[in-house]
Parts: sequence; C-alpha cells; structure tokens
Amino acid sequence: MAWRATHRFARIADRKVRLVVDLIRGLPCDEAVEVLRFTHRRAATMVDRVLKSAMASANEQEAPMNKLYITEARVDSGPIIKRFRAKDRGRAHSIHKRTSHISVAVDERD
Repeated sequence: MAWRATHRFARIADRKVRLVVDLIRGLPCDEAVEVLRFTHRRAATMVDRVLKSAMASANEQEAPMNKLYITEARVDSGPIIKRFRAKDRGRAHSIHKRTSHISVAVDERD
C-alpha cells in the first residue's frame, strides 16, 4: 500500500521543483532525506516537507521505516497568477507568477 502526500499551489515554478525531485526519485526514504538536506535550492525544503509527511502517514500504519522507498515523485504545474508591471509610455508588461503541485508516494520494499 502506497502512502501519499501533496503540496498544492506551492509558490514556485514547476521546472525549478523538478530539478530537486529528479534527485530523489526511486531512492530509499532515509537516503532521500539526506540528499534533500544538503541540496541548496529553495524547492528542497518544500519537497522535504512533503516527503516527511508521506513517511509520517506510513508510520501511522506501522510500516517499517527502514524499508520505505519513493515509488512516485511528481511535480505538476498549477495555476498561473497574472500581474502587470507599468512600463514607459503607458505600456504594461505581464508578469506570470507560476505555481506547482508537488506529490510524493512512498511504499515499503518487499
């Protein structure tokens, strides 16, 4: 049985989070936590919280913590918040503030 956790509407672009998620996909959970701990990117803290939440859900069902590994780590793009910046001669340039949905699933290895 896989345990899931998600962080929806994270205020960071999905392409930035994918760089971090690619580092941990398929790893054992304890090793993935160590990788995220030493990754110097803002998205690493967000992914770390989601991973620890999925591990806590598995711990509630009394799954062995040393056998957990990441079965699925996915980042989808969320809605784009659109803003405008005033420019010269009455013009306006658009600013796109991107969001993302981070989801992590863990399961125990046989």
